[in-house]
Amino acid sequence: MQIHLNDLRFFAYHGLYAEEKQLGNYFELNIDIQYTPIHLPITDINDTVNYAAVFELVSKRMAIPTPLLETVATEIALQILAQFSLVEVVTISLYKLHPPIPHFEGKVGVSFTLNRD
Repeated sequence: MQIHLNDLRFFAYHGLYAEEKQLGNYFELNIDIQYTPIHLPITDINDTVNYAAVFELVSKRMAIPTPLLETVATEIALQILAQFSLVEVVTISLYKLHPPIPHFEGKVGVSFTLNRD
């Protein structure tokens, strides 16, 4: 089973540069979670990964200013594995939507996959 949280948008103060820490930026986050259901069909929220709880965890972490996107992505993955025992694999993609790069059009980001074993 896979659970997807896609195109999550946050305003946060992640970045290396003083202006990023002061002005902030918009970020986009995608999360893919894989797990093996205990039984089928899944009829109870306790038999799956509650995506509302995942979103709450991510929201709290995104509120902590951090210099590197790599740090944010890896810490979110580690926290998901720690909080949700069913999760076997988590993939995080985190994008800065307006990087402070002169004449740059587009977004920059990192992706990270973490397996429980």
